[in-house]
Amino acid sequence: MGQMVRFACTFLGTALFAAAASAQTLEIKLGHVGEPGSLFDVTSQEYAKRANAKLGNAAKVTTYGSSQLGGDTELLKKLKLGTVDLALPSTVMTTVAAEFGVFEMPYLVQDRGHAARIREAVIKPTLVPIAAKQGYDIIAVWENGVRHITNSKRPIKQPDDLKGIKLRVPQGVWRVRMFQAYGATPSPMALSEVFVALQTGVMDGQENPLAQIYPSRFQEVQKYLSMSGHVYTPAYLTAGRSWAKYPANVQKALKDTAIEMEPVALDIAAKLDDELLGKMKAAGITINEVDKAAFVAASKGVYEQFAKEVPGGKELVDKSLSLVKGGS
Repeated sequence: MGQMVRFACTFLGTALFAAAASAQTLEIKLGHVGEPGSLFDVTSQEYAKRANAKLGNAAKVTTYGSSQLGGDTELLKKLKLGTVDLALPSTVMTTVAAEFGVFEMPYLVQDRGHAARIREAVIKPTLVPIAAKQGYDIIAVWENGVRHITNSKRPIKQPDDLKGIKLRVPQGVWRVRMFQAYGATPSPMALSEVFVALQTGVMDGQENPLAQIYPSRFQEVQKYLSMSGHVYTPAYLTAGRSWAKYPANVQKALKDTAIEMEPVALDIAAKLDDELLGKMKAAGITINEVDKAAFVAASKGVYEQFAKEVPGGKELVDKSLSLVKGGS
């Protein structure tokens, strides 16, 4: 009997030890607003897969998309609190520091090669330290994408076509100002609320990359897609308060993988753009090109305001534009 008791105790001890070890596996929560199939979803899942292969039993990255852990503003707050470990903010970073508004300047970023050069020469040396002072540790720069306009009223070919259009925009002052300059009536709104707003006519239209538009099913409640390409927005893989508690080997694996994902994210984005444009056509939405020269001309005042209001704003724009040449 004594042997049985010893066996039972040993078995129970082993089981408890295994359970304790399992409980100690650090879960790293990565929250974002993208729907399944979006660029945020695909890049976050790929990141988690690669990071978890490096982390082994030390920690596990789990992704939470579709605003499960909150919209962009809420995710920033949760990074500060340490209740979310990683997030993928984009435009909302202009609410953290005005300098991030450089990526709100229309037609600033010419292509993904240009975006990669800006990442290395502008974002990392200048914007990353600014975010760090606000408690946000940007560990890598991925992509949100090239933004286009959808609406239910008419094709948008010139800025004047936006007059009277109620347009959802993300949080941040510059997107509002840009579309006011074009004649629209822009209103900031969380991405998770947009489908119903379009469906019910609270909003006439919205603007987003194809890799957000199609997975969000906006084509089901919009008639027109105008290929304006008015803004290219980076996405910033960002850590907050909980980062400091990670062991050095966990931090290294997370950061190394995040940087390794930078060119991968751009490649995924380019492929998704081609694939999703085909799907948008198949869905029956009417697609048109825009008069980009007219939009560029209508954007002049936004650049002037940015240079005037944001310390170092003109230098950020000039530095970014100086990187247009130099090969993709």
